[in-house]
Amino acid sequence: MKHLLSALLVMTLFICCKKESNNSSEAPSEIPYVAKNEKEIEKYVAEKGLKGIKSDSGLYYVINDPGTGAQATPQSNVTVAYKGYFMDGKVFDQSDEKGISFGLNQVVKGWTEGISYLKEGGSALLVIPAKLGYGGSDYASIPGGSVLIFEVKLISVN
Repeated sequence: MKHLLSALLVMTLFICCKKESNNSSEAPSEIPYVAKNEKEIEKYVAEKGLKGIKSDSGLYYVINDPGTGAQATPQSNVTVAYKGYFMDGKVFDQSDEKGISFGLNQVVKGWTEGISYLKEGGSALLVIPAKLGYGGSDYASIPGGSVLIFEVKLISVN
């Protein structure tokens, strides 16, 4: 069952790259969950005492170990072990320690960007606002507009 859930998340990560059906004239800052996510992330980071970086895209990441092997790029095929959960700590999916393999150009923007900051053997915490995740649409057990948190370890750049 755990592998089925992992496979579902991977498929979800691949499928999620579709554009959201918001009015194209609507600026990202006008999308209702964007400002809400920013406040939620600021509060989460403060409460957890996280020392990380907020990128220009809005991704908040903490590099626990930068790694020493090959550098991942947005076009890389990688193997990653991960645990994904909501801000309340509820886990929605995780891989086993062997991880899963996929192309970084086939997943949510938050993963593409965040994993690209790592080298093989590296690990990070990614706090992904909805605009870099699944947007405002519900998907499986993930409600639209959700901030997603991932503990990731880059096992290899394939």
